[in-house]
Amino acid sequence: MPTPKRFRDVTRIGPVQVGTAYDGRGREKHIAACTAPRCGFSADYDSRAAAELAAGTHRCPVR
Repeated sequence: MPTPKRFRDVTRIGPVQVGTAYDGRGREKHIAACTAPRCGFSADYDSRAAAELAAGTHRCPVR
């Protein structure tokens, strides 16, 4: 069973949360995930700037 990710440096940009964690291979990843109900958007990036850009431009299809 995989261990749960421990997020650090979590910020919120609109409904999207951006956090930093290590993946299963020990590499640092930056995750952007929407917290709106029924949205389902989440993605991981290699740089913090890319994750924050995705969070800033995300538009939820569910309103």
